[in-house]
Amino acid sequence: MSTRFPDDIETHPPARRGSIRKLIEETEQPGIIALADGTFHSYPAVGHREIGDAIESGWQVWGLCSMGAIRASEMTSVGMHGYGEVYQTFAGDPDFADDEVALVHGLEEPFLAVSEPLVHIRAYLRHLEMRGTLSPETTLQILGDFKSRWYADRTLPALARCLAGHGYQGAVADMRTFGRFRTKTHDLESFLTDRPWTVKEAR
Repeated sequence: MSTRFPDDIETHPPARRGSIRKLIEETEQPGIIALADGTFHSYPAVGHREIGDAIESGWQVWGLCSMGAIRASEMTSVGMHGYGEVYQTFAGDPDFADDEVALVHGLEEPFLAVSEPLVHIRAYLRHLEMRGTLSPETTLQILGDFKSRWYADRTLPALARCLAGHGYQGAVADMRTFGRFRTKTHDLESFLTDRPWTVKEAR
Protein backbone atom coordinates (compact mmCIF):
# COMPACT_ATOMS: atom_id res chain seq x y z
CA MET A 1 0.00 0.00 0.00
CA SER A 2 1.46 3.34 -1.02
CA THR A 3 1.73 6.29 1.31
CA ARG A 4 -0.86 9.03 0.82
CA PHE A 5 0.50 12.57 0.95
CA PRO A 6 -1.44 15.61 2.17
CA ASP A 7 -2.42 18.13 -0.50
CA ASP A 8 -0.02 20.76 0.88
CA ILE A 9 3.05 18.55 0.28
CA GLU A 10 4.74 18.42 -3.10
CA THR A 11 6.50 15.15 -3.88
CA HIS A 12 9.57 14.50 -6.04
CA PRO A 13 11.37 11.38 -7.34
CA PRO A 14 14.18 9.88 -5.23
CA ALA A 15 16.80 12.60 -4.74
CA ARG A 16 20.12 12.51 -6.53
CA ARG A 17 23.13 14.84 -6.75
CA GLY A 18 21.85 18.29 -7.69
CA SER A 19 18.18 17.71 -6.80
CA ILE A 20 18.18 20.04 -3.80
CA ARG A 21 20.30 22.65 -5.54
CA LYS A 22 17.84 22.68 -8.45
CA LEU A 23 14.90 23.00 -6.07
CA ILE A 24 16.26 25.99 -4.19
CA GLU A 25 17.29 27.71 -7.42
CA GLU A 26 13.77 27.35 -8.82
CA THR A 27 11.95 28.48 -5.64
CA GLU A 28 11.63 32.16 -4.74
CA GLN A 29 11.31 31.81 -0.97
CA PRO A 30 12.91 29.28 1.41
CA GLY A 31 10.60 26.55 2.60
CA ILE A 32 10.80 23.05 4.03
CA ILE A 33 12.57 20.08 2.47
CA ALA A 34 11.98 16.52 3.69
CA LEU A 35 14.64 14.25 2.24
CA ALA A 36 13.51 10.63 2.39
CA ASP A 37 14.75 8.39 -0.42
CA GLY A 38 17.68 8.98 -2.72
CA THR A 39 19.91 7.25 -5.23
CA PHE A 40 23.01 5.35 -4.09
CA HIS A 41 24.63 3.82 -7.12
CA SER A 42 22.56 4.45 -10.25
CA TYR A 43 23.30 8.19 -9.91
CA PRO A 44 25.55 10.16 -7.54
CA ALA A 45 23.93 10.61 -4.13
CA VAL A 46 22.53 13.95 -3.00
CA GLY A 47 25.47 16.02 -1.77
CA HIS A 48 26.32 17.44 1.63
CA ARG A 49 27.20 20.80 0.10
CA GLU A 50 23.81 21.34 -1.52
CA ILE A 51 22.04 20.45 1.74
CA GLY A 52 24.31 22.85 3.63
CA ASP A 53 23.67 25.59 1.07
CA ALA A 54 19.92 25.10 1.47
CA ILE A 55 20.18 25.43 5.25
CA GLU A 56 22.34 28.55 4.94
CA SER A 57 19.75 30.01 2.56
CA GLY A 58 17.02 29.68 5.19
CA TRP A 59 15.49 26.34 4.27
CA GLN A 60 14.40 23.94 7.01
CA VAL A 61 15.78 20.54 5.95
CA TRP A 62 14.63 17.24 7.43
CA GLY A 63 16.05 13.77 6.84
CA LEU A 64 14.32 10.44 7.42
CA CYS A 65 13.73 6.92 6.10
CA SER A 66 16.71 6.21 3.89
CA MET A 67 19.20 8.61 2.29
CA GLY A 68 17.55 11.35 4.33
CA ALA A 69 18.26 9.51 7.59
CA ILE A 70 21.88 9.02 6.57
CA ARG A 71 22.44 12.67 5.70
CA ALA A 72 20.64 13.90 8.83
CA SER A 73 22.84 11.73 11.05
CA GLU A 74 25.88 13.28 9.37
CA MET A 75 24.68 16.90 9.34
CA THR A 76 22.83 17.65 12.58
CA SER A 77 25.74 19.87 13.61
CA VAL A 78 25.02 22.23 10.71
CA GLY A 79 21.29 22.41 11.31
CA MET A 80 19.73 19.47 9.48
CA HIS A 81 16.87 17.84 11.39
CA GLY A 82 16.50 14.09 11.76
CA TYR A 83 13.31 12.14 12.32
CA GLY A 84 12.24 8.56 12.90
CA GLU A 85 13.52 5.19 13.98
CA VAL A 86 15.89 4.72 11.05
CA TYR A 87 17.47 8.12 11.69
CA GLN A 88 17.83 7.35 15.40
CA THR A 89 19.59 4.09 14.54
CA PHE A 90 22.04 5.81 12.19
CA ALA A 91 22.68 8.55 14.74
CA GLY A 92 23.19 6.16 17.64
CA ASP A 93 24.94 3.15 16.08
CA PRO A 94 28.21 3.87 14.25
CA ASP A 95 28.23 0.27 12.94
CA PHE A 96 24.88 0.65 11.18
CA ALA A 97 25.85 0.55 7.49
CA ASP A 98 24.40 2.68 4.71
CA ASP A 99 23.39 -0.39 2.72
CA GLU A 100 20.93 -1.37 5.47
CA VAL A 101 18.39 0.96 3.81
CA ALA A 102 19.33 0.32 0.18
CA LEU A 103 17.01 -1.39 -2.29
CA VAL A 104 16.44 -1.81 -6.01
CA HIS A 105 13.32 -0.14 -7.40
CA GLY A 106 11.69 0.70 -10.71
CA LEU A 107 13.07 3.63 -12.67
CA GLU A 108 9.69 5.33 -13.13
CA GLU A 109 6.78 6.17 -10.85
CA PRO A 110 5.59 4.59 -8.65
CA PHE A 111 9.21 3.34 -8.20
CA LEU A 112 8.07 -0.11 -7.07
CA ALA A 113 10.57 -1.92 -4.86
CA VAL A 114 12.19 -5.07 -6.24
CA SER A 115 14.33 -5.95 -3.22
CA GLU A 116 13.86 -5.45 0.53
CA PRO A 117 16.08 -3.23 2.71
CA LEU A 118 18.08 -5.11 5.31
CA VAL A 119 16.68 -2.85 8.04
CA HIS A 120 13.24 -4.38 7.35
CA ILE A 121 14.58 -7.92 7.25
CA ARG A 122 16.34 -7.27 10.56
CA ALA A 123 13.05 -6.12 12.15
CA TYR A 124 11.27 -9.26 10.91
CA LEU A 125 13.98 -11.61 12.17
CA ARG A 126 13.94 -9.85 15.54
CA HIS A 127 10.17 -10.44 15.67
CA LEU A 128 10.64 -14.17 14.96
CA GLU A 129 13.30 -14.39 17.64
CA MET A 130 11.19 -12.60 20.24
CA ARG A 131 8.26 -14.95 19.73
CA GLY A 132 10.55 -17.99 19.96
CA THR A 133 10.37 -19.09 16.32
CA LEU A 134 14.11 -18.57 15.84
CA SER A 135 16.94 -19.01 18.30
CA PRO A 136 19.31 -16.06 18.78
CA GLU A 137 22.02 -18.09 17.06
CA THR A 138 19.86 -18.79 14.00
CA THR A 139 18.80 -15.15 13.84
CA LEU A 140 22.43 -14.04 13.75
CA GLN A 141 23.27 -16.65 11.14
CA ILE A 142 20.47 -15.56 8.79
CA LEU A 143 21.19 -11.90 9.38
CA GLY A 144 24.85 -12.48 8.60
CA ASP A 145 23.88 -14.29 5.41
CA PHE A 146 21.74 -11.38 4.18
CA LYS A 147 24.21 -8.78 5.34
CA SER A 148 26.86 -10.39 3.13
CA ARG A 149 24.60 -10.26 0.06
CA TRP A 150 24.43 -7.46 -2.50
CA TYR A 151 21.38 -5.39 -1.59
CA ALA A 152 19.61 -6.31 -4.85
CA ASP A 153 19.68 -9.97 -3.76
CA ARG A 154 17.90 -9.26 -0.48
CA THR A 155 14.39 -10.25 -1.52
CA LEU A 156 11.41 -11.68 0.33
CA PRO A 157 11.37 -14.92 -1.71
CA ALA A 158 15.06 -15.40 -0.86
CA LEU A 159 14.29 -14.76 2.80
CA ALA A 160 11.41 -17.27 2.78
CA ARG A 161 13.65 -19.92 1.20
CA CYS A 162 16.37 -19.26 3.77
CA LEU A 163 13.93 -19.57 6.67
CA ALA A 164 12.48 -22.78 5.23
CA GLY A 165 16.00 -24.16 5.17
CA HIS A 166 16.17 -23.46 8.89
CA GLY A 167 12.91 -25.28 9.53
CA TYR A 168 10.43 -22.38 9.53
CA GLN A 169 7.72 -23.02 6.94
CA GLY A 170 5.48 -20.08 7.83
CA ALA A 171 7.56 -17.39 6.14
CA VAL A 172 5.58 -17.39 2.88
CA ALA A 173 2.41 -16.58 4.83
CA ASP A 174 4.29 -13.92 6.81
CA MET A 175 5.27 -12.15 3.58
CA ARG A 176 1.62 -11.27 2.94
CA THR A 177 1.73 -8.97 5.98
CA PHE A 178 5.38 -7.98 5.80
CA GLY A 179 4.39 -4.30 5.62
CA ARG A 180 4.29 -4.13 9.40
CA PHE A 181 8.08 -4.53 9.44
CA ARG A 182 8.79 -1.76 6.91
CA THR A 183 10.31 0.78 9.28
CA LYS A 184 11.12 3.26 6.54
CA THR A 185 7.46 3.44 5.50
CA HIS A 186 6.31 3.79 9.10
CA ASP A 187 8.77 6.63 9.67
CA LEU A 188 7.42 8.50 6.65
CA GLU A 189 3.81 8.01 7.66
CA SER A 190 4.54 9.18 11.21
CA PHE A 191 6.41 12.20 9.85
CA LEU A 192 3.40 13.20 7.77
CA THR A 193 1.10 12.74 10.77
CA ASP A 194 3.30 14.47 13.36
CA ARG A 195 4.34 17.32 11.03
CA PRO A 196 7.40 18.15 13.19
CA TRP A 197 8.41 20.97 10.85
CA THR A 198 5.49 22.99 12.28
CA VAL A 199 7.02 22.93 15.78
CA LYS A 200 8.89 26.16 16.49
CA GLU A 201 12.66 25.67 16.79
CA ALA A 202 12.23 21.92 16.25
CA ARG A 203 15.30 19.75 16.41
